[in-house]
Amino acid sequence: MLPPSPGALLALALFAGAAQAAEAPPIPRCAATPRIDVAPDSSGQASEVCVSPNETTTFVFDSRLAAGAVEVQPEGRLADWTPGKEGLTLHVIPRGDFLPGERVKVTVRFADGEAPAGATFWLVGHAARRAQRVEVFRKPRPADVLNREKVEAQAEARQCQEDRARLLAERKEPGGLMGAAWLEREKAVESKDIWYDLEPHPANALRTEQARSYSQPKGVTLPGGMAVRLQLLNPGAEPWTAAGAVLKDLTGAEVELSAWQESAIAPGALGFVVMGAEREPGQLACPCTLKLWEEQGPRTVTLGNVTFPAGEQAGRKGAARE
Repeated sequence: MLPPSPGALLALALFAGAAQAAEAPPIPRCAATPRIDVAPDSSGQASEVCVSPNETTTFVFDSRLAAGAVEVQPEGRLADWTPGKEGLTLHVIPRGDFLPGERVKVTVRFADGEAPAGATFWLVGHAARRAQRVEVFRKPRPADVLNREKVEAQAEARQCQEDRARLLAERKEPGGLMGAAWLEREKAVESKDIWYDLEPHPANALRTEQARSYSQPKGVTLPGGMAVRLQLLNPGAEPWTAAGAVLKDLTGAEVELSAWQESAIAPGALGFVVMGAEREPGQLACPCTLKLWEEQGPRTVTLGNVTFPAGEQAGRKGAARE
C-alpha cells in the first residue's frame, strides 16, 4: 500500500506514533469536469455522472436541446432540473436525501433532428464529489478542446511522476514520533486547536469531540502541506469508516484530501480521523468547509469555519528560536 501524502503524514506523525497505516477503502472515480462524446450509433448507451445532494451539476451541450425534451426516471429524486435559456445547458440538483450510489436516469433530445437524436445519462449519487460541469459533444471536438485535453494529460503525467518520486522519498524517512522529530528539524510544523470555532452541520452522523489543524509551508526539502485531525464520537448502531474528504473554500474551490484512520469507529466509541493534502493553506480562501463521507453510505460529517495556522508564523517563530 502507498503511504499517505505529506500533508496527511504531518498530522499522522503527531497522532499515530508507531501506528501503521491501514488499507484505505476504495473511492469511486468522479471527475470534476467530465467530457462525454455522444456518437450516432450510441443509442442505448448511458454515461455515468457523479452528483451530490443539494449541489448543482451543469451539463453543457454543443447542440441545442428540444423544448420540453428532458425526461427524468424515477421522478421525484431531483429537486430541480432546468434547461438554460439558449437550450445549450441543463442544470440538475439532486434532493437533499439523495443517497450515495443512488441512480437516476436522465434522457435529453436534441432540436435539429440529426443523429444521434438524443443522449442518456445516469446520475450516480456521491456524498461530496460531484461533477460540477459536464461537457457533452455530439459533434467532433473543436481544436481548443483537444488542445486543452492535451495540456491536462501532460499535467497529469507530470503529477504522477512527482507523486512517484515523493512516495519513494517518503519510504526512506522515519514515521511515527521519529517522523515528527524529523519534520521539526526545519521548524516548519504549525498547529492550532480549531474545535471551539467549528460549525458542525445539524445532520452530522458523528459528533466532533476534538479538532486540530496543521500547516507546513513549502520549504527547500519539504513540500507545502495541510492536515486536519478529528476525534469523532459515533452514536450510531454501525461502525463508521471515512472513505474520503473534501475541503471547500469561500470561492467554491475544492481540494480533495487523503483520509486515514487506524480502524473503523465502533458504535458508541471515539476514534481519530486524519486528513491531509500536499497544498499550502494560504492558497485557499478560508474559513473553509470540510466534508467527510463513508463508502456507499449516507452518513457524512460536515464542519464549517475550518481554518489553518499561517505558514508565515511558523517561519517567524522558527527564526526567533535560531
